[in-house]
Amino acid sequence: MNNKPFHLRFIKTLIPIFTLLTVIAPVKRSVAQQNSGKLADVSFIEGHWKAVTADRTIEGQWMPADGDNMLGFMRMMTGNKASMYELLAYEQNTQGLVSRVKHFRPGMVGMEEKDKFDQYNFLEATKGRAVFQKEGEDLRIVYEKRSNDQFAIMRGNMADGKWTFKDLFLFNRVK
Repeated sequence: MNNKPFHLRFIKTLIPIFTLLTVIAPVKRSVAQQNSGKLADVSFIEGHWKAVTADRTIEGQWMPADGDNMLGFMRMMTGNKASMYELLAYEQNTQGLVSRVKHFRPGMVGMEEKDKFDQYNFLEATKGRAVFQKEGEDLRIVYEKRSNDQFAIMRGNMADGKWTFKDLFLFNRVK
């Protein structure tokens, strides 16, 4: 039987737990801070771009970041007719970086309800690559710089326990 008072035995038991928590807690905070995202993580898409697929042409323009936001828009054409427009707002807020997207049919008819939009939350970034996940869905969008004059937007879904991505649009810089 241990003759030490209970409070001393209790404290001795807690010391390793507190030590472990003080080591782990800063690591978790730094990962969370790293994953908050910054507008600089998507700045490589700034400019005028065009993607051509078998059935349509997509032209996009992304403005430079200013303050807490960066804006972009895309026009999708099938033949000589507009098929859809997108307005993209990358916003820095207290939770980090988010991408909000609103879609329009020709005639500026909103595809989402008046106060609705698709929201993609920032997940991670490396130089020339940023990953967002659609809120409430297993859908990820990756922006990836392929060269100074080319970047891709990829769409990813969970399959067999891992994320698989395919090019959605391959943009070339318009000069």
